[in-house]
Amino acid sequence: MSWLWSNFGLIDYGQVWQLTVAHIGLSIPPIVFGFVISLPIGWVANRYHASRGTLLTIGGILYTIPSLPLFIAMPSLIGTKILNPVNVIVALTIYALALMVRTTADALGSVSGDVLQSATAVGFSSWRRFWSVELPLAGPVLLAGLRVVAVSTVSLVSVGSLIGVNNLGNLFIDGYQRSFPEEVVVGILCVMAIAFAFDGILLLLGRLLMPWTRVDRRSRRSVRREQLRAVTEA
Repeated sequence: MSWLWSNFGLIDYGQVWQLTVAHIGLSIPPIVFGFVISLPIGWVANRYHASRGTLLTIGGILYTIPSLPLFIAMPSLIGTKILNPVNVIVALTIYALALMVRTTADALGSVSGDVLQSATAVGFSSWRRFWSVELPLAGPVLLAGLRVVAVSTVSLVSVGSLIGVNNLGNLFIDGYQRSFPEEVVVGILCVMAIAFAFDGILLLLGRLLMPWTRVDRRSRRSVRREQLRAVTEA
């Protein structure tokens, strides 16, 4: 892997490091925007069942659009230049939103109706009930969906190199054109490393922001141990 060491260059901002930073910079905004925008849309899909089918169908159709044609069409749709990174960010936000709307609707729908009725009974408004009850309880399902979106987004960013937006996909193209497998392998490994890093960060944030899930898991393990002990003693 001598090519990697000669081109990584943390200090001199080498090619691989530069493309890695660019790849990360293109990946984060769509994940964040997709999650934030999906919350109100998913809430509407869960709250008003008449709109659920329509919204989820639209999301499914959007996700079936091939990424390369969408990237190419973005300048005409939003009035940017073909090499503008905004094209990739907007397109990937659409994909992230398409995935997260269904996840958000399902996550909010998984919250027990008895819990919601109890919150209403003690005087919670719809706004306060959403932020204090529904969203925290839906958190684990939302996190699972967001982890899928993060990995998918990191992978799709590579396609942006085909329209001239610099990222780790450049290594795939250049390595293929020069018949240089090492460069392609380095690109693949870097993309995988970013995906694993994003997934680990989200998992850590989930544990920090939702400590009650750890307590719930410990409770379930305790119940299983007690059940196993009862079976073995019987």
